[in-house]
Amino acid sequence: MAQTQKTSEQSSRLLIDAGPIGVWIIVYNVMRRIAEDDAIYWGTGAYMVAAVIALVMSIRIERRIPPMLVFTTVIVLGFGMIGILLQDPIFIYIKPTIINLFLSYMILVGLALGTNVWKVFFSHIFELTDRAWTLLAIRWAIWFQVLAGLNEVMWRHITDSVVPESARWFAGLELSEAFWSNAKLGVMVLSILFAASQMPLILKNQPKKDAADAA
Repeated sequence: MAQTQKTSEQSSRLLIDAGPIGVWIIVYNVMRRIAEDDAIYWGTGAYMVAAVIALVMSIRIERRIPPMLVFTTVIVLGFGMIGILLQDPIFIYIKPTIINLFLSYMILVGLALGTNVWKVFFSHIFELTDRAWTLLAIRWAIWFQVLAGLNEVMWRHITDSVVPESARWFAGLELSEAFWSNAKLGVMVLSILFAASQMPLILKNQPKKDAADAA
């Protein structure tokens, strides 16, 4: 029964994480055919609504307020609203960078201060040894840095928007806004694969009492 509940929670988490991205991609690509340059704002507005719905669903399912999801939702709403009101897509482009860097440094600073925030956030899903929680937290902190860097490379080389040439890092690299927008799906898949790659660590470091209970 306990394992079934954990599996259900993980499935719900996947839906909550993937839902807003799916809404973003669908709305953005549909509106590109209708509103062209304004598609980024339509996609952002739809994503904001979906993010709020996902937060409400998470609170209802988990019966707790998830602090990490609250923060990411606030960033989505804040930068999305600024981008829409100012009609400046750069605020929308840099949002993933801000979110990922915050999560990374939140983990690293927490560890430096003696608190494993990753354990605080996810101990209701997994039960691991302290060493495993530390390794898992460090790996995710590094992964968030990778995602932040990837987003920086992509948005700085969008050539069919308002991004200035001075923002570019690599000469000759040219990407479209549509590529950046649809790359969210690829980033989500990469994150899922990264999470799956951590399963050996998680399974190997389950407390011994779990095996005794299963027997």
